[in-house]
Amino acid sequence: MKGIQLDLISEDKLDSMTSMEKVRLILDEVRNGKILVLEKGLTPSEQNKLIELTMTEIAPDDFAGIEIESYPVKQTSTLLSRLLGKTTLKTRLTVIGQAAQLKTIKKDRDLISALVSP
Repeated sequence: MKGIQLDLISEDKLDSMTSMEKVRLILDEVRNGKILVLEKGLTPSEQNKLIELTMTEIAPDDFAGIEIESYPVKQTSTLLSRLLGKTTLKTRLTVIGQAAQLKTIKKDRDLISALVSP
């Protein structure tokens, strides 16, 4: 059967992994042609590490890099956290695929629309 494989990865699975394990899993799976949808997005440092590692693996005829889109980060705070001056950043759904396969058409705070090609 021919097509594009789309893997949905749960927040529980991501929470059980170290940052480097997440980055390596994402890069390996995307290099194998899969499109990943992460229930919980990456932290800014994990995203930076993913981009950094991706840049070292780009090969003109083999791997053009990744396309990554996330909903904007949501800030959550409770009364106690506001009194203490702390705000929690909640990461949200993220879509990742090879740059040659995944093209973002539209993105706003509630919708990510992408075109996936073989």
